[in-house]
Amino acid sequence: MRYRNLGDSGLVVSEIGYGNWLTHGPDGEMCVHAAVEEGVTLFHTAAAWGRGAAEESLARGLTGTPRDDVVISTGVFWPEEGGPSRGGLSRKSLFASLHGSLRRLNTDHVDLYHLLRFDYQTPLEETFTALSDLVRQGKVHYVATSEWTAAQIQQAAGLAERHRVPLVGNQPQYSMLWRVPESQVIPACERLGIGQLATVSLAQGVLAGRYTGGTVPADSRAAGGDLARALVWPLLHEDLLSRIEPLRGVAGARGLTMAQLALAWVLQNPLVATVVVGASRPEQVRENVAAAGVRLDLDVLGQVDQLLGSFVQTDPRLTFTPPQYRTTDVVGL
Repeated sequence: MRYRNLGDSGLVVSEIGYGNWLTHGPDGEMCVHAAVEEGVTLFHTAAAWGRGAAEESLARGLTGTPRDDVVISTGVFWPEEGGPSRGGLSRKSLFASLHGSLRRLNTDHVDLYHLLRFDYQTPLEETFTALSDLVRQGKVHYVATSEWTAAQIQQAAGLAERHRVPLVGNQPQYSMLWRVPESQVIPACERLGIGQLATVSLAQGVLAGRYTGGTVPADSRAAGGDLARALVWPLLHEDLLSRIEPLRGVAGARGLTMAQLALAWVLQNPLVATVVVGASRPEQVRENVAAAGVRLDLDVLGQVDQLLGSFVQTDPRLTFTPPQYRTTDVVGL
């Protein structure tokens, strides 16, 4: 495993992080054990995932691991349960959600607290005043945004400085196919000393080669629940899959699997501190971890660009949280 600082902060994270959006049962706990064994230190979850079950599963998986050896990251925005005052980034929501997270995670603090979407219905000043209190209480050590625009991050950074909130991370979708944050979000974060925690870097398994050959494996996300299928099926274009299949040869020529190539591609960006990736089996964790420290030469990067061509998304306007989007639909980051 290799390690990097998150932005300009002193927080050190593993190049490969583990996220448990979909895997928070017994199999997920075995994956957490494997991740610890492989040197993974960043573990990401969220209060709403599985209505709290993901945090409880992570806590069980980390039983016996010294607390100070890991970076526990959780997030707030969607409600864990119903009620008109639940969800969003209000002071009430932040305090209630965090205290629930601490109870489920069996810890007295989280190392990194994610604001999982921008909340148009709560003044940002209110959010950062509440975060300042939680930081002073020692319950939150660092703060990160997730899927915020460059302008929103810039506004947040000003408030974070004023209220002495260590805003050190941003969590964008970022992959060979989804390069949306490159033109505005990542440059803005670089100026502000904010590091990237990349997610969805395997494009729901598409860039791992799960769907090449025209089949949908029974254990894949595309064969899972309604939400997982909704995220995967739009990517299953025949033309796109035909372009992804040759990546198997590009990866194999360098002794890599397709998943390792995809994760290593993201890590070529020095502004990315970690790639957060899930797994349903311990062997997938070990495969993912092998992407740490891999250097890709310009020839490989050029082949990737040539193969994916017009399917690469770059429009910065795609980083956007609609004003009406608040708490009803949980998407997996």
